[in-house]
Amino acid sequence: MSSISMAVPDSGASAPDVSTPQLYLLRAAYLILVLGLGSTVWPAMIAHTTWTLTLSPWRGVGNSLLAALGLLATLGLRYPLKMLPLLFFEVTWKTIWLIAVALPLWRQHGAIDADMAETIRACFMGVVFLFLIPWRYVYSTLVQGAGDRWR
Repeated sequence: MSSISMAVPDSGASAPDVSTPQLYLLRAAYLILVLGLGSTVWPAMIAHTTWTLTLSPWRGVGNSLLAALGLLATLGLRYPLKMLPLLFFEVTWKTIWLIAVALPLWRQHGAIDADMAETIRACFMGVVFLFLIPWRYVYSTLVQGAGDRWR
C-alpha cells in the first residue's frame, strides 16, 4: 500500500517568540480557570446542587459547558500557546453575554438581582485575559500564517 505525502507550504515568516514570563502569565490564566471552575462548577456538577429537575435544562447545559472549559484549561498549563482558542472562547462568551443580556437589562433599568450582579462581575473579570494573550503571536500565526491544508 502506498501513501501520498504532501508538504505543507511554509508561510515564510516565523512566529514571534513569546517570552517566558508571558508564558507563565498565560499559565496563570489557565490556572485561574482550572481552580475557579474546579471549585465552583465541578462540585455542582457532581452533586447536582445548582439545579433541579424543575429548572430549565439550559442551566445544566451552561454548567456542563463551564465544567468542560475548566477541564480543558488543564491542557493550557502544559500547552499555553496551543490552547489560546480556549481563552478566546472565554473572552468571547463573556463579551456576548454582557452585550446581549446584561446591557439591555441595565439600559431598561431592569432589576439586577444578586445573581445577575455576580455574573456581571465574573464576566468583567474576563477582561484580564485580554491583557495576558500574546497578540503579536496571535496575529502572526492565526492571521498572517498559512492555514492548514484542506485535503
